[in-house]
Amino acid sequence: MTSTHCGPISGASWIASEAVAVQEAFLEDLSPSELRALPHLFEFWALPHQLPPRNEWRTWIILGGRGAGKTRAGAEWVRAMVEGATPRMAGRARRVALVGETIDQAREVMIFGDSGIMALAPPDRRPEWLPGRRLLVWPNGATAQLFSAHDPESLRGPQFDAAWADELAKWKNGQETWDMLQFCLRLGDDPRAVITTTPRKSPVLREILARPSTVTTHAPTDANRANLAAGFLEEVTRRYGGTRLGRQELEGELLDDLEGALWTAQMLGQARVSAAPPLSRIVVAVDPPVSGHQGSDDCGIVVAGIVCEGPPQSWCSYVLEDATVSAATPEVWARAALEAVARHGADRLVAEVNQGGALVETVIRQIDPLVPFRAVRATHGKAARAEPVAALYEQGRVRHLEGLTALEDQMGQMCRTGFAGRGSPDRVDALVWALQELVIDPARQWRRPRMRVL
Repeated sequence: MTSTHCGPISGASWIASEAVAVQEAFLEDLSPSELRALPHLFEFWALPHQLPPRNEWRTWIILGGRGAGKTRAGAEWVRAMVEGATPRMAGRARRVALVGETIDQAREVMIFGDSGIMALAPPDRRPEWLPGRRLLVWPNGATAQLFSAHDPESLRGPQFDAAWADELAKWKNGQETWDMLQFCLRLGDDPRAVITTTPRKSPVLREILARPSTVTTHAPTDANRANLAAGFLEEVTRRYGGTRLGRQELEGELLDDLEGALWTAQMLGQARVSAAPPLSRIVVAVDPPVSGHQGSDDCGIVVAGIVCEGPPQSWCSYVLEDATVSAATPEVWARAALEAVARHGADRLVAEVNQGGALVETVIRQIDPLVPFRAVRATHGKAARAEPVAALYEQGRVRHLEGLTALEDQMGQMCRTGFAGRGSPDRVDALVWALQELVIDPARQWRRPRMRVL
């Protein structure tokens, strides 16, 4: 594997950094046709990590933080493969596979997104979208067909000479889908694939990275700062800079599991599902902070439900939402928790009272006097409380819906010796209380022998 780390230097930085007079002279030297073509000449505008390495390769992986320009690079690579010197002249590729996590995400990001194929195509080379066939057709006859990683079997039969795979590290059926795609890449003299993904630990991504025919380019979110809102960069850097989640989502680092981690990336990857079935019971669990001011710990708020059918060992839980709030006053986090109760139709609100005592329930009941409430008190350390819950994940008895990245980041830093992250694992604490309420305590009650009345 060949790797290239790229910083925030643009391919057009030499002209962008020149004086206005130099820039004007450069533009005046261009003919009208060259001026019209300039916005579509990606090699001129691209960041280094967005351009394919020049050495031989079969798979090019673009690793980057959120907003680093990965989608733009993938879409421009497809353009470079299918477009010829003129609108109707053939390019290097005639049939392209476009594979996303789902059909909807692939269509809205890879094709119709702000950095998708349709937005980038020159007017005379813009492909036609045939929704019934999930197909793009270019004026020169080249085609690109859309596929979902949720349906690997749909890749049986078609054949291609190029492929673009987006966010592969998130694919639920990653290995199977990638294997099927490899069998499809059998046309032309040099079939190739590009992968654009934020790095998350994934067995299939690790396996592809280890191949000698794989090349990579890499850039953090900051590399593309010229095309991102300043407020966005300031906020995410302030909140996540220096954290494990920030290293993954902003720096684009592929992280390994910590020594003694209670939850591994593989466990969490296997737990993810796209939807939950009808649930028997739903709870909202709260881990209140000691104080509510700027710089205080977050208030962990996690919503989870369970399907109770048969004995407890067959029950399956679903983590539905991480509604955690930051630097919140008691009234703010109490309202956030109660809104989560209403949003999910929860049966009970559970809150740890070690820090706030009776004040926790008082604050909640001032807003909603009738909410079903249960106070819980920690008698063991955080790691000791978390271990029985981690065992449920090892048994495959807990599922995660999408959108729980921050929670999963904290879970990956909870070790048998304690929390290895920054601050307090408020989200994990709330998760533990939710699953304690749904699974562990009811299971103990179920196993307890009934007293015989004499």
